[in-house]
Amino acid sequence: MTVINTQIRETLFKEVSPEPLAFFRIVFGLLMTFSTIRYIANGWVTEFFVQPEHYFKYPYFHWVQNPGEIGIYLLFGTLLLSSILITIGYKYRFAAITFLLSFLYIELIDITYYLNHYYFVSLIAFIMVFLPAGNCFSIDALQKGETESIPNWTILIIKFQVAVVYVFAGIAKLNYDWLIDAMPLSIWLPANSHLPIIGGLLKLQFTAYFFSWFGAIYDLFIVFFLIYPKTRKVAYFLVIVFHLSTSALFNIGVFPYVMIALTTIFFDKSFQINVVNRLKKWFGYKTNVVTTHSYRPIMKTVVSTSILIFTIIQLAIPLRFLLYSGDLFWKEEGYRFSWRVMLMEKAGTVFFTVVDKDTNKKIEIVNSDYLTPNQEKQMSTQPDLILQYVKIIEEDFASKGITNVEIYADSFVKLNGDFSKRYINDKVDLTKKSYHDDLDTWILPNN
Repeated sequence: MTVINTQIRETLFKEVSPEPLAFFRIVFGLLMTFSTIRYIANGWVTEFFVQPEHYFKYPYFHWVQNPGEIGIYLLFGTLLLSSILITIGYKYRFAAITFLLSFLYIELIDITYYLNHYYFVSLIAFIMVFLPAGNCFSIDALQKGETESIPNWTILIIKFQVAVVYVFAGIAKLNYDWLIDAMPLSIWLPANSHLPIIGGLLKLQFTAYFFSWFGAIYDLFIVFFLIYPKTRKVAYFLVIVFHLSTSALFNIGVFPYVMIALTTIFFDKSFQINVVNRLKKWFGYKTNVVTTHSYRPIMKTVVSTSILIFTIIQLAIPLRFLLYSGDLFWKEEGYRFSWRVMLMEKAGTVFFTVVDKDTNKKIEIVNSDYLTPNQEKQMSTQPDLILQYVKIIEEDFASKGITNVEIYADSFVKLNGDFSKRYINDKVDLTKKSYHDDLDTWILPNN
């Protein structure tokens, strides 16, 4: 055991070239700069964070409030500025922390807009706070000198996080709907049959099965082919083809481009060194090289322990769904943060009735009076959002002096091409329910 621990420490703290980390910093910073500008230019800041009257919260983060129109634009401005500073490596540590806090705050305002790639960016941003990514080819390095090497763990931790995304996405695809029924691709692909050249193929059932099986195999094994030098070029070609295809066929934002760009971390260091050196020559970049300070034994223990804890957490979070019973896609307990990418087509309708117990009067709720179309769409199939919405309705009625109410839901959900089924027990007063309660007490089984 001691020998293994020694070998692990030697691997983690082996000194390596700093150029790959500098290259990753620049790519990440440019991606985030572009993404932030795109978000603002498309009017999504106003649509998602200014116009809504109410916001759905993450568990334990109800205290995160929308700062108002000026505040939200200041947040996005801060996000943009910190992205640029990360790219050029100026005040890198401050910029990385600022980016992380700004990004997290924006994401925590409304769970409605949760996406896997936002979660991925959050994790990468968190990791980068602790990396010496500003020590090479940066304004900081121009001022303080450029380190001749960095510890190997700073590269390995990024590779690990990218690998987690792919491998768990592959494991998640090993289910009946995806492999045996080719769902939801059997629904999504024919919707693109209007595309020239390939449109006819997308209508074929064979194509849905091919994409399903190829997607599962790709996610499960692509990292291993990227790691192995002899298959790396072919593997990266597949990365490009796979993600460009998903970008063309499905509306999933910048996620494909994020994965194409950040997967370059698996390239041989000679590639990044060559690119960075060319950029240095182009910009006329010259600076002093300073000796890298080695870690003291206590710091090696702290870093090693922190990496171990982070690794365990990242492996455990996607598996937490095992703690819950029932259909994962139906109840969605443990669904978020588990890298289940494009695995279900789920749509629902839900109508709420408020019963004033003092007068026995029944009031039908118009969801659009409270929610935006996207919020209503997300709420109608997610139990935690349904209960949050019930609370919004209850508080609204209380503000009008109607405090003794019951709220019932008439709800139907359709999952992966199956016929629509009643989702919520319409005899249950949802004001008496909490998300900490067993969902089986108010969510009906999928059978």
